[in-house]
Formats: sequence, structure tokens, C-alpha cells
Amino acid sequence: MERRPQHDDRLQARALRRWYTALWICFGLVPPGIAAWDRSEGIRSGTLALLAVLAVCHPITGTFPGNPAARRYAFLGVLTAGIGAVSYLADGTASLLIVSLPHFWIQGGGPRRAIALSGLATAAAVAGMAVQRHPDGSLVSGNTVAALTGYAASVLVGLWMTRVVGRHDERARLLAADLEDAERRLAEAQRRQGAADERERLAREIHDTLAQGLASIVVLAEAAREGIGTDPAASARQLVSIERTARENLAEARVLVGAAPRDGVAAGSIAATLRRTLDRFAEDTGLTVDADLPDVPCDQPTRVALLRCTQESLANVRKHAGATTVGVVLAAHPDGVELEITDDGRGFAPGAASGGYGLDGMRRRLAELGGRLTVTSAPGEGTRILALLPREGTP
Repeated sequence: MERRPQHDDRLQARALRRWYTALWICFGLVPPGIAAWDRSEGIRSGTLALLAVLAVCHPITGTFPGNPAARRYAFLGVLTAGIGAVSYLADGTASLLIVSLPHFWIQGGGPRRAIALSGLATAAAVAGMAVQRHPDGSLVSGNTVAALTGYAASVLVGLWMTRVVGRHDERARLLAADLEDAERRLAEAQRRQGAADERERLAREIHDTLAQGLASIVVLAEAAREGIGTDPAASARQLVSIERTARENLAEARVLVGAAPRDGVAAGSIAATLRRTLDRFAEDTGLTVDADLPDVPCDQPTRVALLRCTQESLANVRKHAGATTVGVVLAAHPDGVELEITDDGRGFAPGAASGGYGLDGMRRRLAELGGRLTVTSAPGEGTRILALLPREGTP
């Protein structure tokens, strides 16, 4: 995967090469042209033509289609020949060689090739000056010394820069490897967290639906068995309730395995949905249920959360409260929806309540939607469950 820092490095490298090209033209090609301007017509024309060829060859070999390595080496070959020819015609001009030496390190393809190719260019420059001066002049001149010194300095600087760049690249490689490893570990942690969240969701859904339904079936079956000889009509009603609960559990099971809509609750009025649940509860338990259920508009996730909280609260009343009356109040507020469920049962100490998927599951379900659950109870004083959920779009 391409990373932005690498892209920025490439842009910086291109910018540096453009600046170097401008400096090469100004301090490498222009001075020999100026020096040849006062020479004879033949030398002036030949020198200017060679310098023009070098100036034009650089962009052409950089953009011409084909193998990039072949283009680079073609330019370096033309540059080497041009340096030698200009050295011969202009009687020196070591400045062209010295300013051109970075080309061999930039485009040479490695330190060894850069040293060899720049050495050939230096040899061409020295040979050009030697041939021009032979046999009347001295073979060793200031330009020759400057060319050899520049070559030696370029080798030392080039090797040092190669080492520095190599260390930088190694650090970048190690950092990239560390980053890749961190991303892999983060992805694995996210995968594990996702799996844990999914297990938690399934456990909560099973507790709120299948487990509660099975517990209701067990209670109804026990009551039907005890009353089958003394009150067959009541037992028949209880068997009907068992069948209905089993069918509902089957539908919930299909939801959990993905064969039905995810929430498992048909769209419609939350008041009507809660009313059906409370009627079933009153029918199955014989408890008195006082309900105030206005038609409160809310979205589907809110409806599901309110229904699950009601089912869990009623299951707790049936199993633990020993109550005779249950009250349910649904109310709308400017900033959300409120559901209150109370009973007159034995109550409990909330701080000492045992853990599990009951109250904790209700709290997590509401928290996922930005809501909260408040439990108020004390031994012998009943229990009050208050669920608050914000309206859709309300922070």
C-alpha cells in the first residue's frame, strides 16, 4: 500500500532534481559557452553546438519512451562524450565536468556504476585537454588538476551520501515494517473485539428472547399439569399460551440465525406492541397490570429497546418479585421517550443484586442508543425500572 510520506519523498526528490538541472545549465553549460564566445568561429560554433546538444539531450532522454535505464545510460554516454569534446575545443573548462558529476550519481544506478561512469567522464575531460595541448603545451594544467580533484571529491561525497541515504532507507524500512505490524495487530484486536461484541449481542438476545420464552413455557407447563384434573379449561388456555410462546421463540431463533429481519419486531405502534406483551403477561400470570400507553412515535431501534426492557422487567417480576400488581407508563418528552415499570413485590437491594444478562443487558442495550436505565428498589418496597431513550437525532 502506497503511503503519503513516500509520495512526499518522491515529490521532494523531483524538486531537487529540477533545481540541480537549473544549476547544471547555469554553472555547467553557460560558462563554457561564454568562454568560447571570444574564440575563433569554428571553435565557437562547435562548442555552442555541443552545449546545445547536451542541453536538449537531458529532457529528451528523460521523457522518451522505452526502458528508463537505457535512457539514463544514453544520456550519460552523450554527456561523457560532450564533456570530452568541449574540453578539447575550449582548452579545458573543468567546471562543466565538476558540475556534471552529480548526474552520474543520480542516474548511474548504484555507487560502483557511478564511480566508473564519472571516472570515464573525467578521463574524457583530461584526455580532451591533453590532446588539445599536445605536443606544444604541458599535459598537466590547472584544469586537469581541478578535474581530478573534483572527481575525487565527488567519489567521497557520493559514497558518504549513499551511506546516509542507505541508513535513512533502512530506518524507513524498519518503521514501515513496525507500522505494518502495528496495523496487523490492530486489525486482529478489532477482529477479536468484533467477535466479542457479537457474542455479547447474541448472549443478550438469547437471554431477552429465547431464555425468557423457555422459562415462560416451563412455568405454564407446570401450571397446566397441576390443573389438568381440576380445571381443564384453564389448562387448555395455558397449553395455547405454551404453543404461542413456542412459536414466538421459533421466530426469534430464526432471527438469530439470520433467516428473518434482524430486530425481530414488526413495524408498528410501540403502544400496541407493549399492550400485546402486557396482555399476554397478565393472562399467563394472573397479575393485575395497570398500563398507561399513549401512542408515542419512535424509530425501530427505540421500539426494540423498549420492548426488550419491558420483557426483561416482566420476566424478573414473574421469577423474583412475588408481586400482585404491575404498573407500566410510557411517556414522551421533548428530548426523548420514557418507560417506567413498577411492581409492589418484595424488592431487593440494587447494589447487592447478582450479575448476569438481566439488568446489565438492559443497561448496555440502552447505552448503545444513548439512553440510560435507573433502578430504584429496596427490600419490601417493590421495584421501579425507568428507561430513558433520546429521540432520533437528539444527542
